[in-house]
Amino acid sequence: MSEQPMPLTYEGVLELFRETREQFRETDLRIDRMFRETDRKFQETAEQFRETDRKFQETAEQIRQTNKDVGGLSSSVGAIVANMVKGHIVEKFEALGYHELNDYCENKKFKNKKMGINGEIDIFLENGSIAILIEVKTTLEVKDVREHIERLEKFRRCIDAKGEDKRQFIGAVAGGVVSGDAVDFALKNGLYVIVQSGEAVEILSPPDGFTAKRW
Repeated sequence: MSEQPMPLTYEGVLELFRETREQFRETDLRIDRMFRETDRKFQETAEQFRETDRKFQETAEQIRQTNKDVGGLSSSVGAIVANMVKGHIVEKFEALGYHELNDYCENKKFKNKKMGINGEIDIFLENGSIAILIEVKTTLEVKDVREHIERLEKFRRCIDAKGEDKRQFIGAVAGGVVSGDAVDFALKNGLYVIVQSGEAVEILSPPDGFTAKRW
């Protein structure tokens, strides 16, 4: 025969209540600990987000300041290079046989809306029959030379569209820093190359057989 369950007594019922109450207290304590731990983690996460945001703000400010400094430096160096070029360049070209370059201007703009042409020449020298169009860069690279050749072609088309103009145009490129590839490319395409030489500038001696291209 199976064993019969013992009937609950009053004391047994009280004991069950005490055990149940104790289990509830333990559960409440565990839940409370869980909530406190969760809240602590949320606080830590929030602090990490604040710290990350602060670092982002600092980085953004550093980037803004760097861009400002670089922009100012580029502008200053560009002005220095342009001043060095224009201060000595006339006598340098006269030594190459381009005499009486009395007409001089900077940032000469040209435009033809109908042809969709526009551009700007950094330094423009002229004697009435020959004009020298100079592009000045802080750092001269091949792409700059290529762009100047395109600029010369556009300028020629723009001038021709105005009527008969017998002037001939030659090109030159100048740079505070000039890559060897840029020098080779410019000379190969009939452009003079102007570089820094101490506190002055000089036109690199063209190789044998060099002929300045005329537009």
